[in-house]
Amino acid sequence: MAKTVAVAVTGAGVSGLTSLKHCVDEGLMPTCFERPEDIGGLRFEENVDGASIYQSVITSTSKEISCFSDFPMPEDFPNFLPNSKLLEYFRIFAKKFDLLKYIQFQTTVLRVKKRPNFSSSGQWEVITESKGKEHSAVFDAVIVCNGHHILPHILLGSFPGIERFKGQYFHSRQYQPKGSEGKHILVIGLGNSATDVAVELSKKAAQAFLSTRQGSWVMSHMYDNGYPCDMVYHTRFGSMLRNGPLQIVLKWMERMNQFNYENYGLEPQNKYLMKASVVNDDLPTHILHGVGKVKSKVIELTETSAIFEDGTVEKDIDVIVFARGYALSFPFLEDSVVKVENNMVSLYKYMFPPHLEKSTLACIGLIEPLGSIFPTAELQARWATRVFKGLCTLLSEKTMMEDIINRNKKRTDLFGKSQSQILQSKYISYLDELAAEIGAKPDLLSLQFRAELAVRLCFGPCNSYQYRLVGPGRWEGARSAILSQEQRMLKPLKTRALEPISHSPVSFLLLILGLLAVALAFLF
Repeated sequence: MAKTVAVAVTGAGVSGLTSLKHCVDEGLMPTCFERPEDIGGLRFEENVDGASIYQSVITSTSKEISCFSDFPMPEDFPNFLPNSKLLEYFRIFAKKFDLLKYIQFQTTVLRVKKRPNFSSSGQWEVITESKGKEHSAVFDAVIVCNGHHILPHILLGSFPGIERFKGQYFHSRQYQPKGSEGKHILVIGLGNSATDVAVELSKKAAQAFLSTRQGSWVMSHMYDNGYPCDMVYHTRFGSMLRNGPLQIVLKWMERMNQFNYENYGLEPQNKYLMKASVVNDDLPTHILHGVGKVKSKVIELTETSAIFEDGTVEKDIDVIVFARGYALSFPFLEDSVVKVENNMVSLYKYMFPPHLEKSTLACIGLIEPLGSIFPTAELQARWATRVFKGLCTLLSEKTMMEDIINRNKKRTDLFGKSQSQILQSKYISYLDELAAEIGAKPDLLSLQFRAELAVRLCFGPCNSYQYRLVGPGRWEGARSAILSQEQRMLKPLKTRALEPISHSPVSFLLLILGLLAVALAFLF
């Protein structure tokens, strides 16, 4: 009788929950250690060093793109979820698959270290602390799910004069909306957190400033015909075109229906590098209203002022919010297992340390794809658990290191050398890469796919259901979920009953002629 593989999972956020589920699916025996007393991870963890994620945050990816592959979100859920709804989905998911019994809450992982016989057994000793007492246990494998939003990245030394500044300053992790009334507040950074905080502050503060070194594209949650932006953007056909020779032209076309970025001070420093767009509906309007102002890089601070790279000065600054992301940190792992150098780690396909004698440790969710982290972490977990079970085998250390080097070079060519882009990755191509490892990548040319489904796979949203059509973990409901996703998208929108409107053939013909005219205008 085969030995049951015991797996330690660190964290019960999105990566930890999906890892637990796939451990169970593969017949492994997981134990999850979570510091708070509830699931959800850092997004919902309150009062950690005085911190909590601000409650007004809304997901930047839609429910159909973000849900787990065999568990669609309820159709009455909004397309973009507030914190409370996302946590509700996690709880429904955990209850559905009976995952809570595998989680030890209020337990901190102190150390994860190799057993003396690791080269032959691949086993790990995991030391934890709960209620003031330390505990030790041996596991056959470890899944690291603590993510990359733990250690705030501020680098105060990069801001000359910060020691003289008399106001308050903190990382966006400590941000709370209360107490901003009537103040002049400077937010440093231009990611999703920075723009969310700046927009929220501008509603109450006397003035909100947003300082950026490089600029950024800003997208709305809503795109063509009011559809969620990522359902329109993340298609296999669109991904193929963006990866082809028309890349630069298409990027320009994608931005042409937006506002003028240069006029708003948001134009990226290198507009032809790939970069995750900021998703914020209100930022351009708040800039237009004057309640939010975009500034260049801060080069110096005084007691009450900020001096910027373009020579301008803003006086009477009361608060500075640093929203420059996070530094990678694995406090419970030895450097010999996973070493952080220049805020980077060398992991095969963002997951596996290549030098381990036994492939019994994987990092899940340590990546920033140009899409949703949900299906990304899920496919990573599906692959990792099959590696632990011996159903999938990794390549040699030399080959994995070559892949890491080549991948880093491609990433630099695509995204640039900025520290904020270190974990950036393409989306659909990376999902396909993971799916191919476990035999779950859909084959659009396969005869088993009917015409309607093939069209949806190619031109429709590339969501996680596609990776449940074939291979291990195949789900009978995958085809239906793909064909019915528009219904779930529209359900929370259609809350007012209307009489159906008939569209005449003439109107349809005019629409087609209009589209042809636009296409010809671009060609000639």
